[in-house]
Amino acid sequence: MRTIRGFTLAGAACLAAALFLLLAPAAARAQKEIVLWHAYRGEEKAALEEVVARYNAANAAKGIKITTLPIPYDAFADRITAAVPRGKGPDLFIYAQDRLGGWIEAGNTIEPIDFYLDQPTRDRFLPTTLQAMTYQGNVYGLPLNFKVITMIYNKKLVSKPPTTSAELVATAKRLTNAKAGRFGLAYSYADFYYHAILMNAFGGGVFDAQRRPQLDSPANVKSFQLLMKWFGTDRILPAEPSTALITSLFNDGKAAIVFSGPWFLGEVAKGVDYGLAPLPTLTEADGAPMRPWMTVEGVFVAAPSKNKDAAYDVAKYLTDLSAAKTMAVRGRQTPSNLKVYEDPQVSADPVLQAFRDQVEVAIPMPNLAEMTLVWSPATTAMNTIVKKSATIPAALAEAQAKVVEGIQRLRGGK
Repeated sequence: MRTIRGFTLAGAACLAAALFLLLAPAAARAQKEIVLWHAYRGEEKAALEEVVARYNAANAAKGIKITTLPIPYDAFADRITAAVPRGKGPDLFIYAQDRLGGWIEAGNTIEPIDFYLDQPTRDRFLPTTLQAMTYQGNVYGLPLNFKVITMIYNKKLVSKPPTTSAELVATAKRLTNAKAGRFGLAYSYADFYYHAILMNAFGGGVFDAQRRPQLDSPANVKSFQLLMKWFGTDRILPAEPSTALITSLFNDGKAAIVFSGPWFLGEVAKGVDYGLAPLPTLTEADGAPMRPWMTVEGVFVAAPSKNKDAAYDVAKYLTDLSAAKTMAVRGRQTPSNLKVYEDPQVSADPVLQAFRDQVEVAIPMPNLAEMTLVWSPATTAMNTIVKKSATIPAALAEAQAKVVEGIQRLRGGK
């Protein structure tokens, strides 16, 4: 056996093995991998990874590391529903509030975080974004960012954006020439999500304060009557507007004004000089503002996670001021963090500020479990109304009946 400075190689090997056995268990206990699922791509994904890298560098000595896993958006909700309750999912995931009620009632997906949530953390958010993370009085996630619809206009065609619906119709009529394929206003008006801007302005909505569906309420009827006036009488809207058609019309200078969200801006051609402005107030509703639904992406701690304390710490970090600035400037998101809009770089950005202004009158999209039962009947009603296959009250009454029936089945006939 060879000897090196008094030690045999065998002795050295034994010493190394002993040290490994002594130190390895402690290192293993200290290492915590927090798995985070998200559906981001492009700029949003790059910004999130930058924030995660900063967290990992700052917490390396503690042995805490975030590992991210991007999931295709179309499969994301089903993956959460199938994997998380069985303990096969992540420690954290980022998703909008629309599935919140369903996941809570299904059980073992997410849990309240009120135990962790101190007042300074509550105060860092826009109040309505925290409201979107709240279900029956408990908070289930930290709001990361929000998305709302606002008014987007072609500056070459519209020098002064309308501030009322009366001005909107007058401007749109002047710029509409249906035979030439030009329209003053284009948006997905047959999509129930987009129609919420009118429905909410009239004081309508999907549910009343007792969680009972109210699709056929007088306020909702009024909202559809106004829509059909724009479509059938004023003739300022294109027929059967698809997302591709609206984008094409705007890029070709054939749609002066569009109602849409931040997702639309990525499709605008580089040569189009556009501006953003708040949605007009409704002359027909005594000057009430159009009130879009607000979707809020939250960071949720998975109920089966074995590292909940560390996972919450990560969620808190992802929603702090530094992370919010990165997500805003690099990721082009509109964070739920209030203070980030006071940052000079963010406050000077007209796009970020436009959506920040619009959120002041936005309403969080319902996060009740029953909401999943609304989309199909509501969409059918909208198509029926737009195609004039039934009267507005009749179409909404049928949708209401189907939603009530669906809820009764969901609740076991109760």
